Amino acid sequence: MTGSRDVYMKVPVLREIIRRQHGVVTRTQLGALGVGHHEVACHLAALRWRALSEQVLVTHRGPLHRAGRRWAAVLGAPRGSVIGSWSALEVDGLQGWHREPIHLVVPRGAYPDRHPWLVVHESRRLRDEDVVDAGGLPVHGVARAAVDAAAWQRSWRTAAGLMAAVVQQRLATTDDLFAMLDAVGKVRHRKVMRLALADVVGGADSLAEIDFARLCRDGGLPEPSRQAVRVDARGRRRFLDVEWRLPGGRRFVVEIDGVGHLERDRWYDDLLRDAEIGADAATVRVRLPAMAARYEPERVLAVVRHHLGW
Repeated sequence: MTGSRDVYMKVPVLREIIRRQHGVVTRTQLGALGVGHHEVACHLAALRWRALSEQVLVTHRGPLHRAGRRWAAVLGAPRGSVIGSWSALEVDGLQGWHREPIHLVVPRGAYPDRHPWLVVHESRRLRDEDVVDAGGLPVHGVARAAVDAAAWQRSWRTAAGLMAAVVQQRLATTDDLFAMLDAVGKVRHRKVMRLALADVVGGADSLAEIDFARLCRDGGLPEPSRQAVRVDARGRRRFLDVEWRLPGGRRFVVEIDGVGHLERDRWYDDLLRDAEIGADAATVRVRLPAMAARYEPERVLAVVRHHLGW
C-alpha cells in the first residue's frame, strides 16, 4: 500500500461504516468488503490503525471515546450481546446519573473481549423485544436498562432514585417500568423499585402513605397529634405531615417527602416555600424522606426521639 487513503478509495463503503461505528471495525467486516489481511497488516504496521483484540480494530490512533467504546464492546462480543444498564440509559438521554464504565449485557456463558473500561453482565433473560436500534448499535430500551441498572446496585437508595429520575425525565412511564418489573420477575430491589414508582404516581401503596403514627408507636414514642396527607398542585399525594404538641406550647412538625421531591424543580420550590413559611420560636420543623421511614426506621425514630427529648 502506498498511502493511508488507498483502502478507503478502493472500498468507499468502508468510510461510511467507520463513520457509523465511530472508527471501530472488525476483521470480519473488512474481509467481507474485500480488504485483505495484507492491507490490514500494513495499516497496523504503519501505526495508522491499532488492534483492540484479535478481531476488533480502531482505524485511528487517537483516544477511543465513549461512542467508539460502545461499538468496540458490541463488536467484540458474541451475537445477541447488547449495550445495557447505565450505558443504555446514557444513550437514551438520562441526565445526572453518569457512570464511567461501558456496560455490556451478554448471554450466559459468553466470552466477550475484556477491557478496563468495560463491565460485562451475563443474563439469561436477553429478549429481542427489549432491544432497540440506536444507529445500528443494539441497545436495551429504557425500561429494561433502568430495571437492570437498579437491580445491579448495592444501594436500594440508588434503585429508588433511578426509578424516579427515569419517570421525571420522561424517558419512560410508570406503566412501562411496572410492566418490565413484572416481566423480569425476581430481581434485587424489586420491592423498592415498585414502591418508588407507586410513590411517583401517588398510588394507594405509595411511600407517602406509610402509617407514621404506627412507626412511632412501635418505637415506643407518643403518636403525633395530627396527620394529614398533603396534595400537590397536580392533585397527587406527596408527603405526610405530622405534628406533636410539646410542653410549654411548643410544636414539633415532621414532613415526610415522597420520591416526587427528588425532582429538581420541586426541590427548588419546596426549599423556597420552607424559607417563606419559616418556623417561629415555638415550632421545630424537619423533613424526612419516605424511603427512610420504611427502610431505616430506627434512624428516623432516633431523629424523632432527639427532637421530642424522649
